[in-house]
Amino acid sequence: MKWIATTALVLVAAALLVKIVGVAGQIEQQSQIDEAKPADAIIVLGAAEYRGKPSPVLEARLNHALFLYLRHIAPRIITTGGAGGDPVFTEGSVGRSYLSERGVPLEAIIVEREAGSTAQSVTAVAEIMRRMNLQSAVVVSDGYHIFRAKKMLESTGLKVYGSPRPSSPPGRWLYFRQAIGYMLWRAGIAV
Repeated sequence: MKWIATTALVLVAAALLVKIVGVAGQIEQQSQIDEAKPADAIIVLGAAEYRGKPSPVLEARLNHALFLYLRHIAPRIITTGGAGGDPVFTEGSVGRSYLSERGVPLEAIIVEREAGSTAQSVTAVAEIMRRMNLQSAVVVSDGYHIFRAKKMLESTGLKVYGSPRPSSPPGRWLYFRQAIGYMLWRAGIAV
């Protein structure tokens, strides 16, 4: 009887591994596609900031959003991200300052400054967009992050296009990490 339980456990683990590999493949494919097209807003997912200055990753995301904005992809940019341990600045606010210093009018920048995770950012952005009657967005992040963020935003009823920031290809482990995060989210565990 013990061998039946062991066999069942091995089969479940194998099926889960196959699913993770499949989702990781979808994430890698999505990471290489720029779907940017006219939308109501550009969403910039947060990344670290250092004493009021964007980290290199956040700066690259903001620069890509600025590029899309200047191409008239959308009339608004939504910056996201909470304090992340900084008692003075938030990722969203740093993004707003960075973009306004580069000519984006303050009235074109919407700031979400509370979220501490992708799931929290998506929930907050979806509510902001719902209240403003905005229905479509281009989400900007690192390529490996686009698939999960896009699926989360789409689950709120938004039409979403992915536009990864230019970067060198990441380590393959990031695709697997995002696949696990996506599967946990699908199971109701927000990460």
